[in-house]
Amino acid sequence: MAVLLEEIVQSVELWLKLLRKKPQPHVNPNLDPVLLVPGVAGSILKAVSDDNGKEERVWIRIFGADYKCRTKLWSRFDPSTGKTVSLDPKSSIMVPEDRFGLYAIDVLDPDMIIGRDCVYYFHDMIVEMIKWGFQEGKTLFGFGYDFRQSNRLPQTLERLAAQLELVYNASGGKKITIISHSMGGLLVKCFMCLHSDIFEKYVKNWIAIAAPFQGAPGYVTSTFLNGMSFVEGWEQNFFISKWSMHQLLIECPSIYELMGCLNFQWQHIPLLEIWREKLDKDGNSHIILEPYSPAESIEIFKEALSANTVNYHGEIIALPFNLEILKWANETRDILSCAKVPSKVKFYNIYAINLETPHSVCYGSAEAPVTDLQQLPFFQPTYVCVDGDGTVPTESAKADGLNAEARVGVPGEHRGILCDHHVFRILKHWLKADSDPYYNPLNDYVILPTAFEMERHREKGLQVTSLKEEWEIITEDQYEGDTEPLVSSISVSHVGDKLSPRAEACATLTVHPQNEGKQHVELNAVSVSVDA
Repeated sequence: MAVLLEEIVQSVELWLKLLRKKPQPHVNPNLDPVLLVPGVAGSILKAVSDDNGKEERVWIRIFGADYKCRTKLWSRFDPSTGKTVSLDPKSSIMVPEDRFGLYAIDVLDPDMIIGRDCVYYFHDMIVEMIKWGFQEGKTLFGFGYDFRQSNRLPQTLERLAAQLELVYNASGGKKITIISHSMGGLLVKCFMCLHSDIFEKYVKNWIAIAAPFQGAPGYVTSTFLNGMSFVEGWEQNFFISKWSMHQLLIECPSIYELMGCLNFQWQHIPLLEIWREKLDKDGNSHIILEPYSPAESIEIFKEALSANTVNYHGEIIALPFNLEILKWANETRDILSCAKVPSKVKFYNIYAINLETPHSVCYGSAEAPVTDLQQLPFFQPTYVCVDGDGTVPTESAKADGLNAEARVGVPGEHRGILCDHHVFRILKHWLKADSDPYYNPLNDYVILPTAFEMERHREKGLQVTSLKEEWEIITEDQYEGDTEPLVSSISVSHVGDKLSPRAEACATLTVHPQNEGKQHVELNAVSVSVDA
């Protein structure tokens, strides 16, 4: 039945492709090249057979997704190399480089038709940038990578260096703007630390979007104990189970590198909280809520995952909380804390706001306390939330520790921000793909002067100057305001002395109510001075 359904889906996809007509895209030869770098789980991964070289996509796919994850992606960390190695000894994981690296980070399951937008990654941004005049292979490139690995794995950084050189040469020696998303920001930051000379040679700008610079504490805590779902809603039934993802990520250095930073001065320390039953010295039972700081939580992870195992082709393999990976990740964070942006590179930070985001995680309740820490993976957590994008707290995303040209907060969801039109508008401005000198990304509105009149004349020994100016404020924000114009007046005077004559001026400012995203502003002013 699954085979027939897959054939039907493939037939529908072929039919839809025949219906599509792609217009000839506009190309702007003056644009600087852009390299897109995704975050965790944001790259297509293929398993390549060592026997016959056959390739199959193992991330992401609908049919057989959970089975392929367990057989091809489950892995073990090698502390001698810092690399996570797949349990399957007869295949290796590779990232496709088709379309100059864009294929791997565009639509993560190209075979999916219904609900396809749930597997979009940079797709909408790529489409938008092509409209602006970017061209694949000339000014638009991608960098996919094995997101299971550490953000400072030498092999990954070597591939990134090679891709930067390729982009630089393909664009005729133009320096590059890197746009990273989520954990991709940590990867770029590691590269900037460890290969600053190469970074400065090839990179002009770096724009980080929704980067967990100080970690994603609530998200990672629940991931360690309960796993995670890449997609939400009904589509998650077709993908990898949370348990399979849990067993995959428990051996991934990248996830440990997303833990909340221990030396960051959090406004509120992220906690792991557990309702537990305690006996006093008289043997009386009490239910209390025990809080554990990020450092103290390590002992809880160790106990909760001490018996965690997987059955791989009949072999029982222990997968406890990995202290070797934790040591490696702490060294990565030490490297990241020393990062500096080279003097010739400009750094920009876009972070998401306005969504409740897990910060502290709580297990059990006063009515149903936790009696066995090894049962934590089977508990449904509750969260204490802060402002953020649903995954990364705003506090973490803003704290890049770098010399930034600008930091801009945009309401949005962690992955959904990549298709947000506010973000597109900001990027278009920073990439110089528009010609709007009045747009200010820091407040995301445009002020357009629509009229300017000034007259001067003399009257009975006085110099009279009148000024009239009008503007149109265009914004994406819609709100209910006053229905009547807002009128304000101001007047100033100068007494005068031997060097300058006595003068007076008054002005009236009228702000009209917003209408369809536009707000009209009028200024009328008159100044009068004694004619010298």
